[in-house]
Amino acid sequence: MEVLVTGGSGFIGSHLAEHVLAETEHDLHLVDDFSTGDRGNVAGLTDEARVTVDELDVRNAAAVREAVADADVVYHLAAAVGVELVVDEPLRSLRTNVQGTENVLDAAAEDGTPVFVASSSEVYGKSTAVPFGEDDDRVLGPTTVPRWGYANAKAMDEFYALAHHAENDLPVVVGRFFNTVGPRQIGDYGMVVPTFVEQALAGDPITVYGDGTQTRSFTHVADTVRVVHDLMTTPDAMGKVVNVGSANPVSINELAERVLDVTDSDSRIEHVPFETAFGDDFEEPRDREPDVSRLRETIGWAPDGDLDRILADVVAERPEETEVSA
Repeated sequence: MEVLVTGGSGFIGSHLAEHVLAETEHDLHLVDDFSTGDRGNVAGLTDEARVTVDELDVRNAAAVREAVADADVVYHLAAAVGVELVVDEPLRSLRTNVQGTENVLDAAAEDGTPVFVASSSEVYGKSTAVPFGEDDDRVLGPTTVPRWGYANAKAMDEFYALAHHAENDLPVVVGRFFNTVGPRQIGDYGMVVPTFVEQALAGDPITVYGDGTQTRSFTHVADTVRVVHDLMTTPDAMGKVVNVGSANPVSINELAERVLDVTDSDSRIEHVPFETAFGDDFEEPRDREPDVSRLRETIGWAPDGDLDRILADVVAERPEETEVSA
């Protein structure tokens, strides 16, 4: 059996690859355009006889069709992610997220190959009806705000996946990720946990955007990939949209304080207005917390969102930075 992972050298994709290798005897085909994914994330896997790594842009329909044709199951994780990337390169983000997913699903539909489609809590927009349930209404801002383009692109991915399930009986699962964090994640594209940790270890100010009272729910990447794999091996999950996260929100101010404690840093917390960092055409949702009832009902468990464990693992992989700050 061959498992195809798009975005396979990325943060989540590389952890999923390791999980599948450990839990199954399947062959793995990892594809990535390496625009944001890191070849180093999968360097330790390339000696495995069961693993193949290829460069592939999911916007290339012919290349996607060829890769999917050999697969027995597809985990579609390739995407343009991160607030800064979405704001700075909206066209690239839209094309990767919409065209890429369309290509993967169309190719999978030819042979009925099961697909996991990675979506995002961004689809909930700026709704205040927390915790968010999968069937809740979505509340989005104007088209002049780039962030909502990303939210709509991921929603279109979901619509397309569900349409293939309805019309072609394609086995699909849509997972809405809520702030997955852990080792290998970098802060280059606005990811808050690695950014805070890197700032603290370097002794730089920890930059909290806005007043810091906004809340987020964080999930260890090891738990996220376990959830994803469990969903794809659970027949009752097919055709469902499922929140993938933990019901354990913390404020960004609290996150910053916890990072200072874990790193024993003397960094100060500096609040920066959103418009200073991202421009006037930016909106930030206040709260992001998933309702994980459907997840528990489907696979029997949900992540606990242990922030201490997450931060310890993120700090532990940065020994050079720790030494510099000491």
